[in-house]
Amino acid sequence: MAQATLPSGMVLEYETYGSSADAAVLMVMGFGSQLVSWPREFCHQLAAGGRYVIAFDNRDCGLSAKLDGVDPQLEQVQLAVAAGDYERARRLAPYTFSDMAADGFGLLSTLGIERAHVVGVSMGGMIAQTMAIEQPQRVLTLTSIMSSTGEPEFGQAEPKALEALLAPEAEGREEYIASAVTWLAWHSRRYPELEQTRAIAAESYDRGLYPQGTQRQLAALLSSGPRTDGLAALRVPALVIHGLDDTLIAPSGGERTAALVPGAKLLLLEDMGHDRPRPLWPALCDAIVEHTAATA
Repeated sequence: MAQATLPSGMVLEYETYGSSADAAVLMVMGFGSQLVSWPREFCHQLAAGGRYVIAFDNRDCGLSAKLDGVDPQLEQVQLAVAAGDYERARRLAPYTFSDMAADGFGLLSTLGIERAHVVGVSMGGMIAQTMAIEQPQRVLTLTSIMSSTGEPEFGQAEPKALEALLAPEAEGREEYIASAVTWLAWHSRRYPELEQTRAIAAESYDRGLYPQGTQRQLAALLSSGPRTDGLAALRVPALVIHGLDDTLIAPSGGERTAALVPGAKLLLLEDMGHDRPRPLWPALCDAIVEHTAATA
């Protein structure tokens, strides 16, 4: 593991896999999740396909910089969003997806990488979309996994899954690891992988949980608003992957993303929930390696 101090002053923790001589693939993780949620074997499989894989902790998460003491102003953000005033919501939020997208570009710049393939999962897919919209000249390809467009009528969560996601984090290491069973509310029903989930929970706890950070990330997510126009104008080659068993972001989120982006490829996987179960790694890695091959 390593840390990078970005031109903005933000500090991000990151890991790399493979040779820096290969085409770079920036892996953007989702809401409240640390880089260890990209299984290392998964990253090694992508690297074996001739890719230089870069995974990192988003701001306010894991071992990256934390905005201690900054009020997320969630109630005010929610009221502004409910009124349809996304401009006000973005002013109220401590930071936005644009700021988190800038973190990704800043990490690439610090590593001496001008252009990269960008892969994002869940909220990370939303950040990856924002990167492609705002600085398309630096994005070779976009891969958006189990994500959505920011339009509230698409990708709606089932109540049980949303309740599990937003539940207060358990206190204490053993309690937190045990609470990982609630994550199965959005996992693949065929491949729940409880033991692997507990292992990720344990490593995440040991690296450092930071519940205050998830509140600020949530403010960024709520205030982002629809990316409809930006996605429709996008000319970056795009692959959209979504599980048909996803209960946290319904498949309509991925389908809508692919429908908006001109020329986007859509891969719908049976037996994939809002997770990346090991039996589906070959399909996922093959799809990403193939999608990034043309400009690798």
